[in-house]
Order: sequence, then C-alpha cells, then structure tokens
Amino acid sequence: MQKRNIYLMYAISLLQGMVFYAPVATLYRQAQGVTIFQITVIESISLFLCMALELPWGIIADRIGYKKTMILCNLLYFVSKIVFWKADGFGAFLVERILLSVVCAGLSGVDASVLYLSCPEGESQKVFSIYNGLGTVGLLVTSLVYSLFIGNHYRLAGFLTVVSYGIAMVLSFGLKEVKKETKGQEPDPMEEFVGVLKTTIKNRQLFCFLLGIAIFNEVHQTVTVFLSQLQYVRAGIGNSMMGILYGLLTVLSLCSFYSDKWTKRMGEHRMMLGCFFLALCSCGILTVTKNPVLSVGAIVLLRIGFSLAQPLQQELQNRQISTENRATALSVQSVFMDSIGIGTNMIFGALAEKSLSISFGFGTFSMILAVILYLTWKRAEQT
Repeated sequence: MQKRNIYLMYAISLLQGMVFYAPVATLYRQAQGVTIFQITVIESISLFLCMALELPWGIIADRIGYKKTMILCNLLYFVSKIVFWKADGFGAFLVERILLSVVCAGLSGVDASVLYLSCPEGESQKVFSIYNGLGTVGLLVTSLVYSLFIGNHYRLAGFLTVVSYGIAMVLSFGLKEVKKETKGQEPDPMEEFVGVLKTTIKNRQLFCFLLGIAIFNEVHQTVTVFLSQLQYVRAGIGNSMMGILYGLLTVLSLCSFYSDKWTKRMGEHRMMLGCFFLALCSCGILTVTKNPVLSVGAIVLLRIGFSLAQPLQQELQNRQISTENRATALSVQSVFMDSIGIGTNMIFGALAEKSLSISFGFGTFSMILAVILYLTWKRAEQT
C-alpha cells in the first residue's frame, strides 16, 4: 500500500476543488468582455476536445507512467489557471479551456488508477469516497471565502485559484509510480488501444454495465444542473432561493463520504440498485408534480443517490479491468460513456423545449432501462 500516494492525492483533490471564482465564473468572463453565446461556444469546443483526446492520453499514460502523467497534467492545470486569471477576451478564455480539455482528458482514469493501485484490497471504495468528497469540501471552502472576503474582486479570486493549483502541482512531484514496468519489447500503442477497444466491445457483460452507468450519470447531470432550474421556476421558487438550493446540492455531494459505510452495511448489489431506484423515483416525481417541496425533495434524492453510487461505480469499473494498461481501458470506457451522454443530453434538451414533464418522463424511462441493464450485468456476473 502506498499511503503517501493516497494522502497526496487527497491534498491535490482538496486544493483543486478550491476554485475561488466558481460562484461567479460566468460573471468573471462577462466582466472581461465575453458574451454568454461565446461562453457556450467555448464549452462545446472543450467537450469535443475532451472526447478526442481521451483515448490518446490513455495510451500515453500507460506508456510514460501514471506519476509523469499526473505531474504533466497538473502543470498544465496550473498554467490554465494563470491564463484564466489574466484572460481579457474570447481568445484567451478559449486557450484556457483548450488547456483544461487537455488536462481533463489526461487525468481521466489516471487519478483513479493511482488511487486504486495504491490501496490494499477491499479499501479502494473508501479511498474513492474520501477523494471525491474532498474536492467538494474545497469548493465549499472557496464559496465561503468568496462570500466573506472577495466579493466583487474577480481578479483576486482568479489569483487565489492560481495559488491553490500551484501548490497542487508541487505536491504531484511527491507521488510514487504505481504502474508496473512492462518487460521486454513494448507493443505498438495503437495495437494496445485496438486490443482494449475490441475487448470492451465484445464483452457484452461489461457493455451492459457501462451503458447502465452512463445513463445514470447523464440523468443526474442533466436533471440537477440544467432541468432543475426550469423545474424550480415551474414550481414558483424564486431566484434567491435557487442560490440556497445550489449550496444544498453541493453539500449533499459529501454523501460520497458514506458510500463505503453503507455499501458494507447493505452489500454492493443492494447499494447500487438502491441508488438507481432513488434516481428512478426522482424522475418519476418530477414528471408529475409542480409542487415546490416535492420538486426539491426529488432533486435532493437524485443527488444523494448519485453521490453514494459514484465511489462504488469507480470500484466496480476498475474491477472489470484485467489488462495492466488500466488508464487505456478506463479511457475507452470513458469515451463510450461520454458518447452515450451526448446523445441522451440532446434528447433531454429537445423534449424540454416541448414539455418539461415529457423530458422528466424520458428520464424515468431511461432509469428503468438503466436498472434493466444493471440487473442483466449482475446476473451475467453471477453465472
């Protein structure tokens, strides 16, 4: 066990959660002359780049090692925050987002691999829970600091974020390599990728699991981030209250700390199935109600279910991997899940323009499908 790695990764998660400008990220950009439309264009370019770079980064990480990948990505992370701090127009913010896309694609699967391979057997879910929770703690701390001390000083918020990410970058140099070196002649990177991709596609059991998880993740993301605000308006909830509810949902993300405890109490199967059913019930309630209390309660249920499931999901994903090229395998899985997410997100949006209830109804149907896929995977695993 590499306790040093685990503690360093905890500290890095906390520090990189400290985005001091997060409460005013849109206002910060607008103050520097970027329009809302330009912000959405930048986000779209960023999403495309993340998917395009996911697979190459997975191969690179398995070739150069996870420590070097973490150092390189955290260095670029630090540079991206400097660019954001000094940005004064569309072009500069686009450069910042391009750098961030490179970083997100590079870290995808690598941070989880470092943690998983640094843990003793049976302890990884608990470690994932703490790791994810500390990122949320960092965000809550910065939100409080911003409210009490920063106010309208946007550039100060950007500078403090640079400091936080700079410290995280320095800490990454203290990590120890956990990936085993490949003996003999190393295979061609593209052959590695094609081999992992074929294995993933042919594994119907894994396909069902990933598809079910992808649907669950996208339902949570779309409902809690986008559709929830439309539901608040439909339920007659004012803008000031929406800010309080955003803070509440952020705090509820800390439920991930209790994922390991509840999983040991309930068992992995019942735990994951219970989280799926919380999401299913949430979408069902939102489909038929305009009541503010029921609306908030349903969205809270969804956030709790997702937060409890996320560390267990990471544990189960890592457990499905048999190759030593773990980052490549996780990148293949991530691209597959992201591609499913893009499709469902477009459907959610198109339906929401016609009727919010119909859109939530699609979410209900999607979660029923996710439950069926999960049960199919579980039945195949047990046979």
